[in-house]
Amino acid sequence: MKREIFKKLNILMLCLLVGLSLAACGGSGGSDDGVVAAPASQGTLSTSLTDSSTDEYQAVYVTIARVEVHHDDNGSWQTVAEPNKTYNLLDLVNGVRETLGIVSLDAGHYTQMRLIIGETADNSLNIFSLSHPSANYVIDLNGDDHDLKVPSGTNTGLKIVNGFNINENQTTELILDFDAMRSVVKAGKSGKYLLKPTIKVLDTAEYAVVSGQVSDADTASAPLEGALVTAQVADDAELDPKDQVVIEAGTVSNVDGDYALFLAPGQYNLVATQTDYLPDCIAINLLADTRLTENIYLSAATSGNISGTVTIDNAQPDQYATVDFRQDLTCIDASGATAITVKSINIADGGVYSVDLPEGSYQVVASTFGKVTVTEDVTIGAGLPTTLDILLDLVP
Repeated sequence: MKREIFKKLNILMLCLLVGLSLAACGGSGGSDDGVVAAPASQGTLSTSLTDSSTDEYQAVYVTIARVEVHHDDNGSWQTVAEPNKTYNLLDLVNGVRETLGIVSLDAGHYTQMRLIIGETADNSLNIFSLSHPSANYVIDLNGDDHDLKVPSGTNTGLKIVNGFNINENQTTELILDFDAMRSVVKAGKSGKYLLKPTIKVLDTAEYAVVSGQVSDADTASAPLEGALVTAQVADDAELDPKDQVVIEAGTVSNVDGDYALFLAPGQYNLVATQTDYLPDCIAINLLADTRLTENIYLSAATSGNISGTVTIDNAQPDQYATVDFRQDLTCIDASGATAITVKSINIADGGVYSVDLPEGSYQVVASTFGKVTVTEDVTIGAGLPTTLDILLDLVP
């Protein structure tokens, strides 16, 4: 009898150790034959923020309320970060990343992310040690701040279609690269600056890094602060001129002339530009999970100015144009000349632009959705103003 009791106790302990219910072991003789489901396997998702920068502003402030992800197996969204913080995107350059959140997730495939833009700034101070005037705004080169109008619908989530996997007992690190160059639109007829968020997602398991220093070519020991360094892809086989040169990422060199870019593996033209200097370019090939060092030397030049108005026929609300100023240049380590973008700006319908560029010949490429891309060849002389009004009116 005692042996039988001990036998039953041993069976009960075994059931508890393996996580099964008493009913599954038949200990009570009940009718419930179900088994408690084992917990889902999990991994970790780490998200951080960085910026593909611009030299058009002193600061670009964006408030991020939270980040959510969408699992492949269900229709629900899950919060993975809730910073509720106001970030100066121009601080997040040259390898600087701000952690948004680290969370455990069920293993599996996730199809989308979405970013919720906040409506209320945090309690931090801006670059002038002042409270934020609004949740999302820019400070221009003259020190004036401009609220950024967030398009309707963004408050319900800016969707980022970028699938990723969470593997059991592993950490997936994703960098949200907020492209300030493409995301901020200068005011047009409305008088309002616009926030049109452009974000790419980089998986740290695959990304590569190119870094180095930008210096004056005549005095190699003199670093250049504030040089814009961009990674560009050129393809003259593209039918639409706007697609023949694409800026994939950009940053601004720091006080020591140093720069760093996170990039997906591939071939790029590494382009550096600075006011009163000629642009320079290096052809590079980046492999996954590698670091490449490239120092860039810029030669001084005299500059001129080009300005004008951008008009979009029958423009939709908040419609804007991207205006690129391009030159043909033979990049170091390249076999021949290629087109590069020296300057790129976003201008809302009816807006006025003014750009200083080194003297020389340029192709101006203006584009917007629903209109035929416009190209114009111009010559900019040293110290001489050039006027070019841009009209986008033809429908494809």
